[in-house]
Parts: sequence; C-alpha cells; structure tokens
Amino acid sequence: MAGFRSLARQVRDARCDLALRRYSLRKCLERFAPYGHRATWDHLCARHGIEPEDRDPDPVRLVAALDELEDARAVWLAYEEDFADRRKREKHEGLRRPGHLDDWHRRSRGGNGVARCDTPHAHPAEPLGEVLRRLIGALDEEPGAACPVCRGTHIVWRHDLDGEPWAGPVCDGCGIVVPEPVLSADAVTAARRAGRHALASVA
Repeated sequence: MAGFRSLARQVRDARCDLALRRYSLRKCLERFAPYGHRATWDHLCARHGIEPEDRDPDPVRLVAALDELEDARAVWLAYEEDFADRRKREKHEGLRRPGHLDDWHRRSRGGNGVARCDTPHAHPAEPLGEVLRRLIGALDEEPGAACPVCRGTHIVWRHDLDGEPWAGPVCDGCGIVVPEPVLSADAVTAARRAGRHALASVA
C-alpha cells in the first residue's frame, strides 16, 4: 500500500495521466484528512477551484491542493512528535494514566478527523494548516468558551455524529467537532443545554 509521500509524488508527476493524479490526491486523504475524508475533499475542491467529480482537473489546481494538504500534515506531524516527547517525560516522572487530552489524541491518531466536520459541506474556510495551528495552540491554553478555529461561541452538543466520538460539541460557526479539552466545564454544560433545547424543538 502506497504511503502519503509516494502518493504525493504521483500527484506532482506530470508524466502521469490526470485521472491518476486526481486519484492519488484522493488516496492521500485516506492517510491524512483533518476534517474527515469527504469534508477535506470538499474543502480542497472549494479552495482550489476543482469540480469534485471532475476526472480531468487542472493539474496546477491539483498541486495547489496538495501543497495545502502537505502544509497541514507538517503541522500535525510536529504536534505528534511534541506529544510523544511529552508522554515519555510524563511516564518517566511516574504519570502513567492518560488524561483527557490523551483520549482526544488517541481518537485523532494520524491526523484523520483531528478537526472533524460531521457535515461534509460545513467546514472552515481558512487553509487547513492555519486551522490546525489554531486548534493545537488552543490545547496549550486554558479551556475557554469559544471554538478555537473561528472563535464562535454558539456550540451545540450533538448525539448523532457519524464517527467516534459519537456525541460531542459542534461549532455552528465553522462546523468542526470541537475537542472537549479546549472547552471549559461551563462551555460544555452550555453546549449540552443547547443540544437538549435543539432536540426538544425538533420533537
């Protein structure tokens, strides 16, 4: 099975047919897709002017989309390295039990769904790398009441998410499933209350 870098080389290889280059970019998303596969593809197509079903896309646009994806992947790999170093230090100091942040990291291992968007067409407009920088930066700060990506405060707890976690806080502003560790206890309570209110209004 080809890895991310091998697939990226195929996307850039002008000798390859365009359909294969597009296919290779889609396969890259099986290795790294911050919003989830469908939402990340929708995001890259929207930002780089690619028709999602176009089998013969502009190669310049394909490579630009890959550049954005690679930048985000570099951000994530640096975070993974820092995370591994921190866990080694903690284990050396006798802290064996993983914390809340570690649970979130386990679910987003490899960067897939790290800023998951449960609705494929609802995702942040900013470049993927910028979104991950904001998200990772928020993990080092005190928990707050706002989404770390768009700074919106209308966050609703949903019980019908398509993947693990099956329930969680979703930002109405940018569409990401907000990692619980970046939210204060009051913000989580408010999101749960908003979720119950939304369910009651539907019923």
